Amino acid sequence: MAKQSFRDLDDTDLVQELDEARKELFKLRFQNATGQLTNYAKLGQSRKSIARLETEMRSREIAAAERAENQEKS
Repeated sequence: MAKQSFRDLDDTDLVQELDEARKELFKLRFQNATGQLTNYAKLGQSRKSIARLETEMRSREIAAAERAENQEKS
């Protein structure tokens, strides 16, 4: 999934996409351990995808905390 499209997802879809990416990474790591993996680049792509999803989730958490803090001050 493209980087921009992660930003377009709502929170529940983002969590679901992260769960699917983690499952895919598990499958890839299992295939690698058993010698069945042919495209090793997928491991790196999967890890980067997970990192992008986690970064987007964290940025949303920070934005929500800042909004809450600003509302408390008002």
